[in-house]
Amino acid sequence: MTENWFSKKQILSNYPKAMAANSSYGRPLRNLGLAFEEFFIFAALLLLITLFSLTTDNFFSIGTLRAILTQLPALTVITIGMTLVLISGGIDLSVGSVVALSGAVIGVAYAEFEWPLLLAGALGVFAGGCAGLVNGVLSSYFRLPIFIVTLGMLEASRGLAYMATASQTVYIGASIQSLSSPIEGAGLSISFLVAMSLVTGAQLMLTRTVFGRYLVAIGTNQQAAKISGIKVEPYVTAVLLISGLLAGLGGLMNAAYLGASDPNAGIGLELSAIAAAVIGGTSLMGGRGSIIGAFIGVLIISVLQIGLAQLGVSEPFKRLTTGIVIILAVLLDRWRDR
Repeated sequence: MTENWFSKKQILSNYPKAMAANSSYGRPLRNLGLAFEEFFIFAALLLLITLFSLTTDNFFSIGTLRAILTQLPALTVITIGMTLVLISGGIDLSVGSVVALSGAVIGVAYAEFEWPLLLAGALGVFAGGCAGLVNGVLSSYFRLPIFIVTLGMLEASRGLAYMATASQTVYIGASIQSLSSPIEGAGLSISFLVAMSLVTGAQLMLTRTVFGRYLVAIGTNQQAAKISGIKVEPYVTAVLLISGLLAGLGGLMNAAYLGASDPNAGIGLELSAIAAAVIGGTSLMGGRGSIIGAFIGVLIISVLQIGLAQLGVSEPFKRLTTGIVIILAVLLDRWRDR
């Protein structure tokens, strides 16, 4: 008992000094390391673009660029939430199904109940936030394993999406497609601009705010964070709530891209988000990550999918390739940790 108390006392006395040292000396070195890592990830992206440009006829074109930018926003916002959850030491397997649930809520509210599109979209994002809040409360305050909680939410959200739409695609129309259509004169869609704003804001939040530093501390060593005085439960709940809200926003962007609500939307999207985050330098063990790096990972995933499609690769082979990329990303994460 005395030995345990003494070890905690040592941690309490040394933790502020360690944090101070990390702030004054460790952070510049860590930021420099992340910058080099992001540089190599970006170099890998350029190499992939060059490879597909040499092996296909139309990859290096305005049409391909437009296709990438159109498909990018939904996966980007979902990956932001996934990256924050992974940094805090957790994982969110429910985001793909939450995308479908959000889209279903939007489609039913707009097409069947004739709500204004703005309110229907807000309701869809709110539904995603509710799913994230349930994940956070159950995993933090009820201390249930986050893997099991989000796996259960994956099934529950998909079931609710099927129930809301009667397992049918709900057509919304051109009104919602304006979100994913390029703005005249700008060439970029509203969805893309929102996604880029969120990437910038999330990166600043992670590196420049107490909330971001606490997420890193919790992901590095949750027990040490508790002993140092950080109330872990509200932060874990908050980060899963953010992930749910961003998945709900991704559902809105996906519905805008399709012009409809598809209850089958988002299947496997959580795996793409995890792969993009890990490729971008986020650790599956928590405590390390970068939103900018995760966005480069999203670009790599998108370029890979479109490049394989232009090569005429079949859907089963594309899924095989995506699976291999995920495994390689995990191996890369283990190599970085070592």
